Amino acid sequence: MTGDRLRVILLGAFAVGLAFSITLAESALAALALRLAWRLVSGRARPVDWPLALPFAAWTVASLVAAGLSNEPLSSVVPAAKGVLLIVTFYAMLDALPDAGAADRFLSGLLVLVAIVALLGIVQVAICPGPGGTAAALGPLGRKCHRARGFYSIYMTLAGVLSLVLLATAPRLSASAAARPEQWRIIAWLLTGAGFALTYVRGAWIGFVAGIGTLLAVVRRGRIVVAAGVLILAVVVVLAPGVRHRAESIVDPNDPTARERVLMWRSGLAMVRDHPLLGVGPGGVKREYPRYASPDALQQRRGHLHNTPLQILVERGVIGLGAWLAIFVVFFTRAGTILRHLAATAQRERALVTGCIAALVGFLVGGLTEYNFGDSEVVMIAYVVMAVPFVVGRDGSPDVKDG
Repeated sequence: MTGDRLRVILLGAFAVGLAFSITLAESALAALALRLAWRLVSGRARPVDWPLALPFAAWTVASLVAAGLSNEPLSSVVPAAKGVLLIVTFYAMLDALPDAGAADRFLSGLLVLVAIVALLGIVQVAICPGPGGTAAALGPLGRKCHRARGFYSIYMTLAGVLSLVLLATAPRLSASAAARPEQWRIIAWLLTGAGFALTYVRGAWIGFVAGIGTLLAVVRRGRIVVAAGVLILAVVVVLAPGVRHRAESIVDPNDPTARERVLMWRSGLAMVRDHPLLGVGPGGVKREYPRYASPDALQQRRGHLHNTPLQILVERGVIGLGAWLAIFVVFFTRAGTILRHLAATAQRERALVTGCIAALVGFLVGGLTEYNFGDSEVVMIAYVVMAVPFVVGRDGSPDVKDG
């Protein structure tokens, strides 16, 4: 088996795993990481070409120091190490995708795969007897069926995955080799969008809207196609009473889940006041929350605070939060530079970069009401999306400096 064929097989297995099986995804990622290590040893890959190295290193050090100096370092080091190890996704994909064409094929294949998962989610909701019910015809996949979850354990994971893929691929709805929309791509995208709507995850919806707003502000061509796609999804929201009611609850100040989140965030800020510099350590919210929980809270125990920046601030302090923010500041700065260097005629490349920028905007905005950075399946796809602009820059803009 040639090295290139092995690379394609591993990428395919990784894409299938991202959509259907976390075990397969992690196994394929481990193989891609070993491939990268071999290429480094053999001199085929050069660390000097790695972007985001400094902010990722700062995040790694901040996480491990926060874990080591926490009240329970042994309990903190495992979640710290897990979060750090997922960074390999970014560099493994940067190495495994040789050019913009390969990146486009990977994202397009991932769109088709998650469209299948979204279709399953639609079926789950369609035949579900209601909240708390089980769709017996689907076996184990019929549990928790009132909100689309596909093959994932919970609907929030599916929502995070679908939002990233929808936004990353949205500009390609109108940027094709034939300079016209490809029907299969539009069908897959709309099917994915319908499944996304049926997750009922409001934070991911808000993030998606923010990402679409970014696209409409940045893209030069294809605004009408993107806007038309979003309009069709909006019609789904209007026609589906459950989705419409869930959307309306976003602005309802009396919504019980909104009140619960406010209480969680107050408890989190209380933890920050007591541990401002390095936090309580990765995984520490689960240990410390009962001491800080409001008496009015419905749950006195929490594993996370439904807010990514606050979660990081609580568990890694201001140093960790600064390092985490630096990752995305550098990403957006360099992705923007790559986009500016691309010729106006490079429609596919520009679509890839703008889609990935929008996807990360949606990811970060969605993280204001969910701890999506703590969800391995979602984070792996986020790192895949982050790698794509640098693949494009390396392939199409040699004057863009990495580092």
